Amino acid sequence: MADVKSLIVKLETNKILSKEEFHTLLNHISDEDLLYLRERACITARKHFGNKIYIRGLIEFTNHCKNDCYYCGIRRSNENVHRYRLSEEDILKCADTGYLLGFRTFVLQGGEDGHYTDDYIVTLIKSIKEKYPDCAVTLSIGEKSYDSYKRYFEAGADRYLLRHETANKEHYQKLHPPSLSLDKRIQSLLNLKKIGFQVGAGFMVGSPYQRTENLVEDLLFLKELSPHMVGIGPFIPHHQTPFADKSQGSLRQTLLMLSIIRLMLPNVLLPATTALGTIHPDGREMGILSGANVVMPNLSPTSVRKDYELYDNKICTGDEAAECRYCLERRVNRIGYQLVVDRGDYKLSGN
Repeated sequence: MADVKSLIVKLETNKILSKEEFHTLLNHISDEDLLYLRERACITARKHFGNKIYIRGLIEFTNHCKNDCYYCGIRRSNENVHRYRLSEEDILKCADTGYLLGFRTFVLQGGEDGHYTDDYIVTLIKSIKEKYPDCAVTLSIGEKSYDSYKRYFEAGADRYLLRHETANKEHYQKLHPPSLSLDKRIQSLLNLKKIGFQVGAGFMVGSPYQRTENLVEDLLFLKELSPHMVGIGPFIPHHQTPFADKSQGSLRQTLLMLSIIRLMLPNVLLPATTALGTIHPDGREMGILSGANVVMPNLSPTSVRKDYELYDNKICTGDEAAECRYCLERRVNRIGYQLVVDRGDYKLSGN
């Protein structure tokens, strides 16, 4: 069996590990070696980004969704959700607030909601870009056709987040209804890259039925896809889903995966997620100290935040946008980093 520390060194020198080596790293890493891995990931992040942490203003504009994913609190079958949709005026007000607070990226996230047609989304993108030409617009609104993605890009959208959730077909079907397929999800990611978006993939750590080999497949898939962003966080169950009784993902394993991804994809934009902050009071700080370099405070109106509940006990649902932003700034400063007023685009190399 290969020595774990030698595998960390191999990753850091930008050599991809074999399936067997990834298995060894995930299954046999000691607490001491994990600390070493996190330190190396932190050094790599600082090499490329200094002590800068990029902020994204998250606008959760609809919790209607046509899909019925088994892990998600806003799944179509959950009849206990108080559904809402933000108007274009509401969304632009969120952007106005965010701009004054120093946000230069707005992430429009929502369920797959047919109310927001392509024409609507295109108009929305153009409105934000015309008002704030120095800002990036990121979309996170699920699977669409190639032509829809192309329209969004041509309207001015810069980035698109679409977690692949798992790179294993069998596992994918255990997390999703038969109407969804991994092949279509991956094709969507390939389409987004071809069109020219900065693309984000990702997965949940500790999702139901996930095995080590699934995580290995996720890592190999990410290496091959080479996305610009990777969003990972621990699985957290929601009490009104089929996975209500499943165990949440672990902090340790999430930090491990963050650090591996940082070494494997040194330039990648890697968030310390809200879910990480939900399972541990200092989760986001620990994520940054494992190689993450992005945080995503919420700009959504406080009146709807509790309704966008993908999982239980989500933090910051009662905070105003300014509270979220300045709270995170204090937390980041405390560990030696700074939030920057910057679009925070993906860069091929250097700062």
